Amino acid sequence: MTKIDRRRLLVSTAAMAALPGVALSEPATGEAAKLNTLLDDFMQRNLRRSPETATSLGLDAGSLSAEKSLLDDRSLAASAADKVENFKRQKELARINRAALTGMDAVNYDTVAYVQDVQAEADRQFNYGGSGSGAPYIVSQLTGSYQSVPDFLDTQHSIGSKDDAEAYLARMSAFARAMDQESEQVRHDAGVGVIPPDFVIDTTLKQMKTFADTPADKATLVASIAKRAKDKAIDGDWAGRATKLYDNEVLPALNRQMQILQGLRAKAVHEAGVHRLPKGDAYYAVSLKNWTTTDLAPAEVHRLGLEQVKLLNARLDEAFRKEGMSKGAPWQRLRALFADPKFLYPNTDAGKAKLIADLNGKVTAVQAKLPAWFGTLPKARVEIRRVPPAIEAGASSNYQSGTLDGSRPGAYYIVLRDTAEDPSWLMPTLTYHEAIPGHHLQGSLQREADLPLIRKQIWFSAYGEGWALYAEQLAEEMGMYKTDPWGRIGYLHDALLRAARMVMDTGIHSQGWTRERAIQYFIENQGDPDSAAVSEVERYCVWPGQATSYMVGKLEWLRLRAKAKAALGPHYDIRKFHDAGLLSGPTPMKVLGTVVDNYIAAGRKG
Repeated sequence: MTKIDRRRLLVSTAAMAALPGVALSEPATGEAAKLNTLLDDFMQRNLRRSPETATSLGLDAGSLSAEKSLLDDRSLAASAADKVENFKRQKELARINRAALTGMDAVNYDTVAYVQDVQAEADRQFNYGGSGSGAPYIVSQLTGSYQSVPDFLDTQHSIGSKDDAEAYLARMSAFARAMDQESEQVRHDAGVGVIPPDFVIDTTLKQMKTFADTPADKATLVASIAKRAKDKAIDGDWAGRATKLYDNEVLPALNRQMQILQGLRAKAVHEAGVHRLPKGDAYYAVSLKNWTTTDLAPAEVHRLGLEQVKLLNARLDEAFRKEGMSKGAPWQRLRALFADPKFLYPNTDAGKAKLIADLNGKVTAVQAKLPAWFGTLPKARVEIRRVPPAIEAGASSNYQSGTLDGSRPGAYYIVLRDTAEDPSWLMPTLTYHEAIPGHHLQGSLQREADLPLIRKQIWFSAYGEGWALYAEQLAEEMGMYKTDPWGRIGYLHDALLRAARMVMDTGIHSQGWTRERAIQYFIENQGDPDSAAVSEVERYCVWPGQATSYMVGKLEWLRLRAKAKAALGPHYDIRKFHDAGLLSGPTPMKVLGTVVDNYIAAGRKG
């Protein structure tokens, strides 16, 4: 999956995209020109409102250099301002005559209008969780600056000069303020009845304690600036100054946040679903719309998940029988594979290093096959890294985009808390999902495409996670499992994982499932180690609806591919289909349908 930051998804828009073989249109005029000007203005406002976005894109220089010393404002006032800003943007966009727009201009308009409308729908109804829907708890095992900012400073804040190092220290101080701002939001939300479940608080406190117990000389926050400043020969006592900030500002703010959560623990209930929250059923409905970019009701998503689970269990049974494994349910055979020592890496630093080296080999192998399947290939590199041990207890593997100029590569982070959770038969598919042809290929093409800056920022879960899940199937079609039957079983396992998530997510949040029932369902359809099943279930207790976006998105990519193939017949070229869908940038599912319809119409004209 890709890392998610709700504040950075305040707006998502686009302008003109150029597809291979199609000439760029003349400069926009009329309503299209007005739209492009407005979208450029939105992006400039985004960068001012989110210094972290400016850094993530590699734009924190020149006129935005002051932003490099800042972090995003996480206060209650900032959340209120975000709502006002979104309503303002709705009005500004409504002044554009949508009926006068065609082609990609219409796609761009519909894309940003969708995001603003869903955002406004949430803002009108809910007064908790910060901005929008889909993440009701400000601080959890997966949300909060305590688990995002240290990695952000280490991997995204560049240090090439003394000013950059000073900006790093300023952000360390801002990190303490950010935690206090979030603590203010946590208190507010608790006051209106929004407290994470007890098990979420327990995992969060476990991660926080790991952070708090790390002395400055072992902390990544301190080591990162000390090493990088030394590498660049930047004079100064950077380790000493960072240590003072760490001991005197960062840890006290973290401890204050821990105390608040410890105080709320006695009030927390064990009930997992968001239906118990204020307007909880409505919150889940909007969250589903947010994550899937469809109007599917919870019951429809649950039914679709059950259908996919049944289908994929049958395919797994067939694959197992080909390898001589016929006893027990598919999940029991999967559990046997998890326990088979021949598939396990040693749970040591050396074993984990070997695992990462093997994954790099998979990336190299699949890259060689790309030209036959894609007309346009990404230039950006991808690196495979371990999720920091301090936050791996509740984390999941994920992808993080690089900078626009390619100076920082994309990064595929893998959780290595216990290599028993990462047997070798699962690793190929995870790599195809997170790196190539999954998130890294899609995200890099998005940032390298001929799109306006604001469009290079936007991301939709159904589009992006749907693509990455589709990419897992594409890897099979590319022949990556031709001589690897166990890797193919891993591919089917991961497809089943996403189907089971749909059932589990809707079960928890709309059908009253307990955490324990969800874990049991997950185990009996996945065969994963108990620790992995617990992590999966608890993940979707704090991201309601996100689990459903993978399979919903994949099925739509497959439906649109079949539609294009049927419509174009002998003129269909999968490379051009992929370019059309990817170089047009992320969109809601309905708008992706428009993009493909435009591609089909252009193909029919030759």
